Formats: sequence, C-alpha cells, structure tokens
Amino acid sequence: MATCLLTEGRCGRLGTACPSGKCVARHIRKLQERRWRDKLGLFAAEGEDLVEAATAEPVELLVAGENVEARLLAEVSTAPHPPRVIGIYRREDLPPVEPRPVTLALWRVSDPGNLGALIRAADAFGASVLLSEGCADPTGPKALRASTGSIWRVGLGSFADWKGLRVGLTSGGGTSLPSLDLTREVTFLLGAEREGLPETVERDVDAWIPIGAAESLNVAVAGSIALYEWQRQNT
Repeated sequence: MATCLLTEGRCGRLGTACPSGKCVARHIRKLQERRWRDKLGLFAAEGEDLVEAATAEPVELLVAGENVEARLLAEVSTAPHPPRVIGIYRREDLPPVEPRPVTLALWRVSDPGNLGALIRAADAFGASVLLSEGCADPTGPKALRASTGSIWRVGLGSFADWKGLRVGLTSGGGTSLPSLDLTREVTFLLGAEREGLPETVERDVDAWIPIGAAESLNVAVAGSIALYEWQRQNT
C-alpha cells in the first residue's frame, strides 16, 4: 500500500486502499502544479459547485465520508474551507471554442483569479475567451474557483483566433467606449494589469472606459464593463 499524505501515513480511502504507487492524495497534489496538469491532461475541481457544474463524467470522484476520509480532502485541498467533494477531470472534455458575436482576448493575464473572473463574465454575457501564451492556466485551482463553474460553459481558444472589430482596452487614449459603435462582431483585447496591452498587439481601435477618481480598473472589471456595453448596444 502506498504511503498516503495523512499525518500518520495510512491510506485515506474508505474500503479498498489505494494500489501501491497510486496514492490518490499524491495524485491530487500533483494536479495543483501546472506542469503535471499539462503532462497528464487532467485537473482537479474542488467543491460541490464546480463538480455539479461539470458537463463531463469525472475520471474519479472523491466524496468525504463515502469513499475517502474527510481529512484526506482537507489535507490536499487548496480551498480556504475543506471541500466535501473533489472531482478529477480530463482537459479534453472542456468545451471547445465556438463562434460567438463577442469575444474577450486576453494577453498575458497571469493572475488566475482575474482569469477565472473573466471566464465567469464571458459566461454571463455569452462571450468566448481567447488566451495568449503567458496567461494563467484556466484549470488551476484559483482560476477554477473564480470561474464558479463557468469553465464548463465557455469555450477557450487561441489569442490568434480573433474575429470582427478588434478593440484594445486601455487606461487612457483612443475612443471612449460608450461612444464607439459596437453593433457588430467584436473582440475586446485586454492585457495584464501592470503591463497593459502592448503596442505590438494589433488592433483596429483603442478604447477607454470613463471612470472617476480611480487611476484604473481591475482587468476583470474592465472586461465585464466592455461586455455589458456591447450587450447594451446590441439589444
């Protein structure tokens, strides 16, 4: 029997113990690292909300008190509060990107919380999401929690797959977003908060969001406002 990550070194499964060399706790810990998610093509969804939102069958479903001890989930979880359930899923089962009239194209948005929040906003407004190299992993624990299950409803594609009018969102300069004609297919380009969107990223027009005293907006807030403005002009 493989040594489990429980303090006393015993297996945390209920009933049949983990096969030698296949400790489920160690497996989940590996999936907290991007390199292992990339290598295995798997990710772990922590908590009932994320598992209930899933549109695919899990490779494995761990439920506290049913097939594993609650302590095992508590010790391997990255969540602030121990989850009752953790599901392991295949990345290939996530929805493919599909044509939608509005898109968020994210350039090197490396904060997983912002990435997850933008996926959630895209879900709310019926948008798709495109990612450049250097973006956070949408299947990482923090991004998954921030997406609140929207990862299962929003197709993710490559940054190069943009369509329609390319609108670069900036902190100043260009055209005021409300005055820009968005009654067409649009891709909003957003950069990381500190660096913003570099000049080398091609776009058709720059736009800024009118705000008060604050110097700038969080990238997830800016993306949400842009999607709202697109919806407002198209309804």
